[in-house]
Amino acid sequence: MLLAVLIANSEGNILVERFNGVPAEERLHWRTFLVKLGADNLKGVKNEELLVANHKSVYIVYTVLGDVSIFVVGKDEYDELALSEAIFVITTALKDVCGKAPTERLFLDKYGKICLCLDEIVWKGLLENTDKDRIKRLVRLKPPTEF
Repeated sequence: MLLAVLIANSEGNILVERFNGVPAEERLHWRTFLVKLGADNLKGVKNEELLVANHKSVYIVYTVLGDVSIFVVGKDEYDELALSEAIFVITTALKDVCGKAPTERLFLDKYGKICLCLDEIVWKGLLENTDKDRIKRLVRLKPPTEF
């Protein structure tokens, strides 16, 4: 299960978070842990260079894209390899929506469309859509023309 997708700015402020199957009382722990993990390890990392961590029997894959940090947390069948695929789809969708690696301002300008993309990529803790063109079609908010 994909437990969390979290996107933060360079100062550690959370811009978007999606938790699945994580009790509300544990979410603060995960927020602070992931932001601290990023602050400690993401200095000087190139765009889309993946870093991997393990904490409390879950896997964490994280990276930097422009001015934002992206964290994906999973357990069981979502190991490092599956999470790297998930984070690749997320970074590709972010670049498509923003047109380039996002600055914080551009990210916030495109916030609604980014949230729609995340909802299409991860559904109830499962990696749902990985095809870039399908995601673009699903977030158009127009009725489908093909069945």
